[in-house]
Amino acid sequence: MAKQIFITGGVVSSLGKGLTSASIAMLLARRGYKVVLQKLDPYINVDPGTMSPYQHGEVYVTVDGAETDLDLGHYERFTEIDCTQGSNYTTGKIYDTVIKRERQGGYLGKTVQVIPHITNEIKASIQSMHTDDVDIVMTEIGGTVGDIESHPFLEAIRQFRQDIGKDNGVFLHLTLLPYLGFAGEMKTKPSQQSVGLLRSIGIFPDILCCRCEKKMEAEHRDKLALFCNVDPDFIIDEVDVANTIYEVPIDLMEQKMDEKILKLLNLPVNEIDLEGWRNMVKRLIEHKKGEIEIAVVGKYISLKDSYKSIYESLTHGGIASDVKVIPRMIESEDIEEQGLELLEGVAGVLVPGGFGSRGIQGKMMAIGYARENNIPFFGICLGMQCAVMEFARNVCGLKKADSTEFREDTPNPVIDLMEHQKAIRAKGGTMRLGAYPCVLKEGSKAHEAYGETEISERHRHRYEYNNSFRDIMVENGLVLSGLSPDGELVEVVELPNHPWFVASQYHPEFQSRPMKAHPLFREFIKAAVKYRDDKS
Repeated sequence: MAKQIFITGGVVSSLGKGLTSASIAMLLARRGYKVVLQKLDPYINVDPGTMSPYQHGEVYVTVDGAETDLDLGHYERFTEIDCTQGSNYTTGKIYDTVIKRERQGGYLGKTVQVIPHITNEIKASIQSMHTDDVDIVMTEIGGTVGDIESHPFLEAIRQFRQDIGKDNGVFLHLTLLPYLGFAGEMKTKPSQQSVGLLRSIGIFPDILCCRCEKKMEAEHRDKLALFCNVDPDFIIDEVDVANTIYEVPIDLMEQKMDEKILKLLNLPVNEIDLEGWRNMVKRLIEHKKGEIEIAVVGKYISLKDSYKSIYESLTHGGIASDVKVIPRMIESEDIEEQGLELLEGVAGVLVPGGFGSRGIQGKMMAIGYARENNIPFFGICLGMQCAVMEFARNVCGLKKADSTEFREDTPNPVIDLMEHQKAIRAKGGTMRLGAYPCVLKEGSKAHEAYGETEISERHRHRYEYNNSFRDIMVENGLVLSGLSPDGELVEVVELPNHPWFVASQYHPEFQSRPMKAHPLFREFIKAAVKYRDDKS
């Protein structure tokens, strides 16, 4: 039977439950345990796929095609463990399953209620992760204690721990210790109240993990222990890290967080080796080859989490080249209004994905600027489609080239709706999602980056390169360097006589890791460093 860890949060949202969960899972995995992670989100959407990036941040896509919460990106980057469809459940997904079962007569005439039917379905979602090959399941509960929508999830995990026994489950509560500068004091009262709410519904935290600006004094730990009924040895302070989120696991290990959890679960404390991780963090902090600035020209720049995996992947590429990557975040509409001066001085241009016509002209202006000035360029998903449109208009002479997403009656639909998407009307979960194979053209930049011909990458799109325009673009110098195995779908395009001009229909950022930068991000940053050095 697998052991279970539940992570809850209190006082305020955005404390970093996802980072804490990922860090703990990484430590446990490096102690030799098979760990899987799961996020339960209280919102009523079935998944975040239809939610605005401004509200929710990026949608993270798993190998098997689930559109999930961005915290799953932290899980995978820290642990290198692939998440799955079962790694993210929402209130909407739970209720959808229960209501469909009721409509089919699955409850044999019973009145369907939150307890036991909704809570049982939540417990079943947790239990689905408890397979024979798993040692520890970590389940994070989204939101904060006290949110009305969280109550069914909290009741379900209370029941689940009761079912499996105290020795097989741990409750970890992440909370805030605010520091009031005007009073010069750190306050424990909000955390006491948060734990009080948990205890009122029958959940008694085994471990308190306290987010704070400064380290706790003994008096704070003693007060929390007294009022929250938690052993002082199991109260951890998670102080804001100085340089990078990748320091969090090291900080938690130095406080023996993983050892304390294993003790509570009656599991052996195996040896751990973090030398490689420490070296990675050291390279990131020292960045011996200086800094480079990369323009990220997007549509959702005002919320950094909208491109969370993009920024992390740029950091990974920087680690590989021993440079610090500084994103210059530019709204594509600002380029339309203010001009290309916004790009002056950057060592590379990255245009990420997105949906809708807003800001498309600004993206194409940035791409044309990078193409004409031999500045390293990397396009992703919509970024690739914009690169194709810009090339068609300004190199191939197809002045009205467009995507049918933006202009249905364009005479030159170089980007068009995928054939199997044309009959689909529902929005949620209906795109081309998850990992698909791709064959790379030998000798291309993409092939040289990967070092292999056949790859697999994750997708999230409805529109694609229109094959009717292959010939004219190839004749004008565009290389179709990545195709689906049947040769029908264009996955990667590039320009051979350019320092680095590569764009992919897929999302490589979902498979980049701090200790193993994605090949395309690694080579993009390497090209940007060379561009910087040649200019200096």
